[in-house]
Amino acid sequence: MKRLTAVVLVLGLVLGSCTSGERESPAAESGLLDEVGARGELMCGVSGTSVGFSERQADGSYAGFDVDYCRAVAAAVLGDADAVMFVPLASSERFGAVRSGQVDVLFRNTTVTQSRDTAEGVDFGPVIFYDGQQFMARAADGYTESSTVADLAGAVVCVNAGSTTELNLIDAAAEAGVQVTVRSLEGRDLVVEDFVSGACDVMTTDGSGLVGRRSTQQPEGQRWVIFPPTPISKEPLAPAYAHGDPQFGDVVDWVVYATIIADEKGVTRANVESVAADPPDVEVARLLGSEGELQTAMGLAPDAFYQVIKQVGNYSDIFDRHLTPVGLSRQGTVNASWLDGGLIYAPPAR
Repeated sequence: MKRLTAVVLVLGLVLGSCTSGERESPAAESGLLDEVGARGELMCGVSGTSVGFSERQADGSYAGFDVDYCRAVAAAVLGDADAVMFVPLASSERFGAVRSGQVDVLFRNTTVTQSRDTAEGVDFGPVIFYDGQQFMARAADGYTESSTVADLAGAVVCVNAGSTTELNLIDAAAEAGVQVTVRSLEGRDLVVEDFVSGACDVMTTDGSGLVGRRSTQQPEGQRWVIFPPTPISKEPLAPAYAHGDPQFGDVVDWVVYATIIADEKGVTRANVESVAADPPDVEVARLLGSEGELQTAMGLAPDAFYQVIKQVGNYSDIFDRHLTPVGLSRQGTVNASWLDGGLIYAPPAR
C-alpha cells in the first residue's frame, strides 16, 4: 500500500507540474509580440538593393514588395504601417540577425530550403513569391533567351555570395559537364556592377531579380537576355523569424494570409472601408474584425487585418505597386491566385 501511495503521489506531482506549465492562452505569453508592442517599432530585415522588392530611396526611405510586407506586419501589430525600422542585410548576415534579435522578422528574398528550415534557428512563414534561378548575359556575346547552362562553358559568372544561387550554379555546371569561373560578390549591387563593367560574362540570381535589374540598368544600345526559359531551381521566397516563438510566427503568417484572402475576396485598399461596413460573407467579416473575429485570441487588436488592408493593401495591391512596373506578371504564372491556376493560396479565416 505504501508503494502504491508513493506512485500515486509522484504521478500527481508530474501531472501538477505539467498543468502549471501549460500556456493559458497566446495573450498570456510574453514573447516577441509583447516586445515589439512595448518598443513601438518593428525591426525588419530587408535587402535594400533588390529592385521591386526592397530598395533604399534617395530620401533614405525604403520601398518594395518585401518592404510593404514589413509594413503590413507593423500595421497588424502596432496599428501603424510606418512604425518600422528597416535593417539592410547581406545574404550572409540575415539568419544571424534573426537569431540575435537584431531584427524581429526577415522579408529579404529568402528561399526556404530544408537545411535553412532545420539548421539555421529560424522558422519560415508562407511563400509570398515563387521564383526560380536564371542567368542574364549580353545578346552581343551570342546568348539568347533559349540558351542553356551548357552554353556557359568557359564563362565568368557573377553571383551573390552566401546565397542558394551560388550553390545552384556550381551544381548546374557540374551536371551540364561545363567549367565556369564563379565570381562570388557580397551584394547584388556589386554583382551588377561587375556585369556591366565586363568583369563577368554572365550574372545569375532569381529570375525576378534579373528582370528588375534589366528594367532599370540595361545600358542604351545593349540587349540583355535572360535564360533558360525554365528556371534551373525552385526558389520559394518567404519571411523568416526566430524559432521558438509560435505566437509571433502566427502573427506573421496570418498577416500574409490576410492579404491573400482579401485578394481572393476582392477586398482592396481602396474599398476595405465600405466592405467592412457591409461584409459580403462571414469570413470577410471575421477577417476585418467583426463578430467572431479571431485576432484578439492572437494577441492583436480586432481590426488588425483591417489595418493591414487599409494601410498597405491586399496581395494584388502590393504586387501591382512594386513588381508589375519592373516587368513581372502574375497572369499565367505560379504567382497567380489559386483561383486563376497559380499557387498563391491561404487557409480559411475561421
